[in-house]
Amino acid sequence: MKKFKFTVNGKEYDVEVKSYEGENAEVVVDGTQYKVKVQREEEEVPTFVAPKRPAPKPAEAPKAEEQHATPADGYKSLAPLPGTVMQIYVSVGDTVKRGDKLMMYEAMKMENNFLAEVDGTIKEIKVRVGDNILQGAVLFVIG
Repeated sequence: MKKFKFTVNGKEYDVEVKSYEGENAEVVVDGTQYKVKVQREEEEVPTFVAPKRPAPKPAEAPKAEEQHATPADGYKSLAPLPGTVMQIYVSVGDTVKRGDKLMMYEAMKMENNFLAEVDGTIKEIKVRVGDNILQGAVLFVIG
């Protein structure tokens, strides 16, 4: 129970709130009990509106020949996940096409095939069977 002091037209009243549920309350004013209906003023809560951003400019898609082009020092194939090299299917000097299997590795307790991402010739193999590899490590260089 909460107790309040109200002053109405210069006269002070002791008010005790016995119960309050929804919009109904039982109050005692200077020893007399009343059942009253409480009206609340709705407070307007400010709503945050994010400023509008300009629409992004559409990126130009690379031309088909640029998508599979290899840099002068070779395309570096990177490990997508950490894991262990289980088998390597290619050797230095082999010609590969995009989608060819280069190796199999275990990552997250699953055997995964690692595929060539570009057409070219295997210039370097940076891993051996049994190696533990980290995500982002260079596995092959394809030129």
